Amino acid sequence: MSVRKLSALLLASSLVTGVHVSGAFADDAKPTSPNAGKKVIYERVVAVINDSIILRSELEIRMIPLLADVQQIADPKERERRIEKLRAQALDDMVNEELIVQAAEAARIDVEASEVQAAIDEIKSTNNLDDAKLAEALAQQNYTMASYKQDLRRQIMRLRAVNQLVAPKVNVTDEDIRARYDQMQRRSDAVSAVKLSHMLFKLPERPTQQQLDEAKERAAKAMERVKAGEDFAKVATEVSDDVGTKSTGGELGYFQRGSINPEWEPIVFAMDKGDVRGPVTGPQGLHVFQVTEVQKSNLKPYADMKEQLSRELRRKEMDKQTQAWIEELRKKAYIDIKNP
Repeated sequence: MSVRKLSALLLASSLVTGVHVSGAFADDAKPTSPNAGKKVIYERVVAVINDSIILRSELEIRMIPLLADVQQIADPKERERRIEKLRAQALDDMVNEELIVQAAEAARIDVEASEVQAAIDEIKSTNNLDDAKLAEALAQQNYTMASYKQDLRRQIMRLRAVNQLVAPKVNVTDEDIRARYDQMQRRSDAVSAVKLSHMLFKLPERPTQQQLDEAKERAAKAMERVKAGEDFAKVATEVSDDVGTKSTGGELGYFQRGSINPEWEPIVFAMDKGDVRGPVTGPQGLHVFQVTEVQKSNLKPYADMKEQLSRELRRKEMDKQTQAWIEELRKKAYIDIKNP
């Protein structure tokens, strides 16, 4: 992984030490702005989690890698609505991450400085960087070496907390694995991948019943047009709210098992080529799906698939247990979310 990608990952997964304040006057400078003498807020707290805080500047840094796609939305009101939704989601993620760090500290889970340095040495070796080049790459992401080390430490601590506090709760038995294999075997051929297109009918985060009914009606009319013989891509181009895919007829590409929303997988992987299904609820609204290609492969013997299926089931159970653990942490914590 490149240093730039790793830096972006860290920006999206941890807090930044220090506060960036811009626009302050030097001691000997005289204010000449029309706002001179007015009180200006350079920084504020956006969340309190027990005895820790998250600053607005930290949240804005988290937002940097999330804004690229949103900035392409032409409608300024819709663009701002999407940005605010992303900001709320990002802050929620940061609260969860802080709770995991606090749980790690309570369990006396620590990360030694030597471990952080070993991670940095590996990054340098993998990317063929010396200290100067690494520092230069970090500076491009508004990082100092000290803040980068702090983020690495917190990231390692979170991973270690999940492995030590959650993983022991995950239990996948041979019976579970066999049941999963038998479920796959009930079909003569296992669908390994589908090529998917969709139409999106957007809804706000908390839609009214009227908004939900209107979206359902739009989705139903779109499906009627396709079932009446119109090309799915043509209809998607005309009615889909997904600005990223409507120009290509709603095409999303190929998806393998385990790479799609777990709630959607049983639906789309049961579809045959050309099938249209919907409306299906998603985080942004309602979807109408069409499968345009199906890739099938003969199911391997149980002995050959047992380890793979075990990993798949453990991953799903791990995700489930981790989410339940975080929800429990939130119930026990003092959390005060300010207006970000």
